[in-house]
Amino acid sequence: MQTDFISERVRSISESQTIKMSRISREMNAEGLDVINLSLGEPDFVTPEYIRTGAKTAIDEGYTFYTPIAGFKDLREAIAHKLLTENKLTYSADQIVVSTGAKQSIANAVLALINPGDEVIIPAPFWVSYKDIVTLAGGKIKYIPTTVDADFKISAAQLDAAITPRTRLIMYSSPCNPTGSVYTADELKALAAVIEKHKNVIVLSDEIYEYINFMGSHQSIAQNSDIKERVIIVNGFSKGYAMTGWRVGYIAAPLAIAQACDKIQGQFTSGTSSVSQRAALAALQPGHTFTSEIKEVFLKRRDLVLNLLAQIDGIRCNKPQGAFYVFPDVSAYFGKSHGENTIQNSTDFALYTLREAHVSLVMGEAFGDDNCVRISYATNEATLTKAVERIKLALQKLH
Repeated sequence: MQTDFISERVRSISESQTIKMSRISREMNAEGLDVINLSLGEPDFVTPEYIRTGAKTAIDEGYTFYTPIAGFKDLREAIAHKLLTENKLTYSADQIVVSTGAKQSIANAVLALINPGDEVIIPAPFWVSYKDIVTLAGGKIKYIPTTVDADFKISAAQLDAAITPRTRLIMYSSPCNPTGSVYTADELKALAAVIEKHKNVIVLSDEIYEYINFMGSHQSIAQNSDIKERVIIVNGFSKGYAMTGWRVGYIAAPLAIAQACDKIQGQFTSGTSSVSQRAALAALQPGHTFTSEIKEVFLKRRDLVLNLLAQIDGIRCNKPQGAFYVFPDVSAYFGKSHGENTIQNSTDFALYTLREAHVSLVMGEAFGDDNCVRISYATNEATLTKAVERIKLALQKLH
C-alpha cells in the first residue's frame, strides 16, 4: 500500500529509537556479528517463580475469559492496598485502572485530558514515548531543558516560568528514564507548591521504576495533599517484578479521570490479559523479597558502569539514584572523526559505537538531549565490563 494512504496522525510520530536500536542490534547479530545490546530497558531476570506459579494456577482455575475493562476488582483492591501501605496514599479500587502496560496507561491518560492545542510540559530528558503520545493527542509540547550538572532535574522556578494559561498537563518520571535521576521529597514539595497555584494543571507522575531507587523509600508528588486530586500516578509490574512480557500497568487517579481512561480503554483493547492480571495479583502478595534483591544487583551494576566510564576521557555523568540507566554527556567527542565517521551529535555517536565497537546504545536526541546517550545496565557485570571496554577503545580512535 502506498504511503499516501497513511494518516497524518501516523506520519507525525516516529519509531521508538530504543526499539529501533535494539532491532538493528538483532539484525547485526543475525549476520554473525557479536553486538552487545545496551539499548533496551528490560531487566535480565526471569519473572520470579511465585509469580509464574500464580499464572499457572490461574490457567488451571479457568481464568480464560474476558476481564473487566478496568481490571479484576481484587487486583485493583490489592494495588490500592499497596499504595496505602507503601506510599501512604489513599485510593479506592474505582480509582485504579489496569492496562496493557504502563505505556497504555500513559496513552489513556493523555487522550483523556488533552485537546488539540493544549500545552503539555515535559522536562527533558524524557522517556521517548511521551513526545509521540502527546503528538497523537494533538497537544503542544513545551520542554524544560536540564543538564548533567543539575542532575537532570528541573527547579520550581523553571516550572513556574513554563506554565501558561494553555498548560493542561505536566508529565515526568521519577526515578527517571533515561537519566536515573530521582526527585527528593523536598524537591517534589517545591514543585507541588507551584502546581497548587495553577488549578487547571494536571500532573502525570510516571513511577514505573519505583522499586529501583537507591535513595531509600520512594517519594511521590501525590503525597503533597494540596494537589493529590490533580495527580495521576502511573506504575506497573514490568521493572520491579521483571514482568516486561506480561504487559500489566496501572494508573491511580481522581475518579473522573479513572472513569475517562476506563471509557477509552473500552474502545481500544478492553481488559488486560486475565492470566497476566492473576500473575500481577500474585506479585503483590506479602512476604517476598525479589524487589529489594534486584535493587541491590542494579546498584552494584551502576557503580561498576560509573567507575568504568570515569576512565574514559571526555565523558561526564551524573550519579543516577534510580532506574537502571546512565545518561552520559558525550558532547566532548562532537567534531572528532575516525575514517569516514565524523561525530556531530548523539545519533552519530550511537551509530559509531554500534558499528565500530559493536555496542548498541540509544541516542540522547530521542530523549530530548542531543548531548547525551543512554546506556542500560540491565545486564550482567561481565557483559557491561566488556561493553564499556569496547566503547573506550573505539573512542580512542577518534581525533
